Amino acid sequence: MRWLVLYARSRQVPASAAAVALVALVVWALNQDGPGPLSLGTAMLVLTASVVAASVGFGGCDVVLERTAAIRWVPRRAGHVLLIGAFAAAALLAVQAGGARLVPTGVVVRDSAGLVGLAALGAALCGARFAWTLPTGWLAFSLLVPTPGGTVGQVANWMLFPPGAAASSGTAWALLATGTVVYALAGPRR
Repeated sequence: MRWLVLYARSRQVPASAAAVALVALVVWALNQDGPGPLSLGTAMLVLTASVVAASVGFGGCDVVLERTAAIRWVPRRAGHVLLIGAFAAAALLAVQAGGARLVPTGVVVRDSAGLVGLAALGAALCGARFAWTLPTGWLAFSLLVPTPGGTVGQVANWMLFPPGAAASSGTAWALLATGTVVYALAGPRR
């Protein structure tokens, strides 16, 4: 059990959890008096903020030390990615259970999976300090660029489609699988 506590501290899990909880609390507080649901874009901004806050822990203090340690990093890294996605989705779903009407549960789960996959891929490609760039960039693209029609639109703006859109769901799950595998095998870039 001691290794789990040390791992959590080295990955800044307490600070990340506090940031995700704060984002969820602010959204809940701001949505208490509103007559209607938040827009899908606002909900995705909140989910992206939670994933970005938690993605700080994709790298420890010394990347070289982690690469030379005599422990199996692949399952720990894969578990870390999946737990960040689950925690970000759970925070937004808890806000929704607390009375705020946001988006369908399927959209939260799908988008959390895709965003955490992008963050893991960002950590592997750009380093843990810049893991936030891919999810933030894709969110900005989705919100600012007009959605093209057809399958291309569902792939490019997968965050904004209903949960039944096959291409959007496939894109999100492919991003999760790719990001998790690449990060678990390669770890964060130096």
